Amino acid sequence: MQHYFQFLAHQLKGWPQQNYYLFFFSLGCQVMTLVGQPITPLTILTFIGTTLGVLCVLAINAAKSVNGVLGVLSAICFIITGFAAKNYLTIFEQVAYVVTLDIPVLISADWNVNMASKIRRFTSKSWAIALVSTVVIYVISGWGIGAFTDDPRPWVDAISFAISFTAGIICFLRFNNQYVWWIASGLAQMVLWFISFRQGSATLAMFINSSVYLVNDVLAFTVSPWYNEKERQRVVAQETAYAGQLNETN
Repeated sequence: MQHYFQFLAHQLKGWPQQNYYLFFFSLGCQVMTLVGQPITPLTILTFIGTTLGVLCVLAINAAKSVNGVLGVLSAICFIITGFAAKNYLTIFEQVAYVVTLDIPVLISADWNVNMASKIRRFTSKSWAIALVSTVVIYVISGWGIGAFTDDPRPWVDAISFAISFTAGIICFLRFNNQYVWWIASGLAQMVLWFISFRQGSATLAMFINSSVYLVNDVLAFTVSPWYNEKERQRVVAQETAYAGQLNETN
């Protein structure tokens, strides 16, 4: 267990500097949002969830598998926030992240070891499967959530869910094309949470959080190991050296 916590601490190191800048910018925005409104258990939970959520996506950006732990913790917060806002597909979205991305990352030793060296790219067939899957999930989830719940925004909720769910699967499969879906997801979530805020169903913190996610996703195309070959080689060398240190201590 001690080695595992050391591993998690190591996974928070060696990120591109821009990732750390974005985290502290996000943290400042969320603190200002928190103190600028009535402080309730829900706003505090939202603050915790958004802070952990930003760390999670930044970890993915940096090709660090600590996102598994951060994702589970933030998902718990977002599920409660989504239920309060009646954005029910947000709940399913977070459950889907936990099932398809966070838990597999936590239990898969292969995924956790030097993940940056295992990044792949879509083929034409992969593009077709991902796009068709997104549309199918959108239609089914939009119809289902509108027919069986009182979600006031079923189709807006559904497009966010469909894109994010597909992105999570693509991420776990280690395709860098996930960031096309994450950018679309960020835009969809900004629309969803802005409408929710205007209708009095959510705090502004969730909109800000989605905005930060979007910035992170754009950033991935420049400094992330998923796309930047030089950064990828640096991370691979860093992880290889860390693995060597562990072997020596064992």
